Amino acid sequence: MTTTRPVQPTLPTLPSSPHRLHRPLVAVSIALAVLTLAGIGGALFDDRDLLGHPIWMKPLKFMISFALYCATLAWMLSLQTKARRLGWWMGTVVAAGVAAEMVLIVGQVVLRGRQLHFNMSTPADKLIHDIMAGTVYVIWIAVLVVAIQLLFDKPGDRALRWAIRFALGTTLGGMLLGNLMFRATPAQQAAMDATGREDFFGSHSVGVEDGGPGMPITGWSTEGGDLRIGHFLGVHALQLIPLLALGLILLARRYAVLRPEGPRTALVAIGASAYGGLIWLVTWQAERGESLVHPGRSTLFAFGSLLGATIVASLAVLHRARRTTLD
Repeated sequence: MTTTRPVQPTLPTLPSSPHRLHRPLVAVSIALAVLTLAGIGGALFDDRDLLGHPIWMKPLKFMISFALYCATLAWMLSLQTKARRLGWWMGTVVAAGVAAEMVLIVGQVVLRGRQLHFNMSTPADKLIHDIMAGTVYVIWIAVLVVAIQLLFDKPGDRALRWAIRFALGTTLGGMLLGNLMFRATPAQQAAMDATGREDFFGSHSVGVEDGGPGMPITGWSTEGGDLRIGHFLGVHALQLIPLLALGLILLARRYAVLRPEGPRTALVAIGASAYGGLIWLVTWQAERGESLVHPGRSTLFAFGSLLGATIVASLAVLHRARRTTLD
């Protein structure tokens, strides 16, 4: 009687783009990378402040964030196999929208020296505010179309496909979290009631006024809640969740348990769910006026529960995959 050894799954490979990267998105990403160098120079040599922070810091953060966003979306669009022309147009809309946003940000903050967000104190400030808000919604709709396309497309292996879908869905939700900032603070409401004018409407912070003590580089409040944290994490899910899938592909070269698509797909789903839970957690923390660096017991308990559930679920997937590999 002879026994046959189970066939070992083949090594997964990093995805190769069947098509060229989206040129307008790549062009905007490169332009922003170059502009980032100018922004760093500005941050070093321009001593002007705005709301207690170096005047170049906000544009610099947007330059880096938008450059990464455009580069990642260009890569995702290169993996498309269906309706590529529609995808190209949606990517072009995003590229044009990002370019317009950056022009307005640099113009309003660096050239005019004016507060960027929530500023409606003059007709020019209100116009810039409204154009930026409208442009963001146009970008959001274009990314939504791409997300729907890739929901029915099959780029890469199953784990990577789901990572891209989770990433696009999470980034769309993260962009919408920005709407939580557009609520009048008590001080703003009192000023509006007293004057009948709406000079400023909205705030990044909860429980404290904007412009107070903040974390280095990010500027996130160290005294109260900050709604930018969940927004930031949500937007950059576009990079982080696919990186998890690509990292698992690299690890599969060493660990046979990760070579089948099933375990890697399950781990991607667990990782994306945990990341979504983290976004909810930091947003909930901010809504309660609690600083990221001073978490209370409820926040710590919720984080510990999320971390524990993620570890247990991941170990269960790996244990099951190991048993299947050995059988």
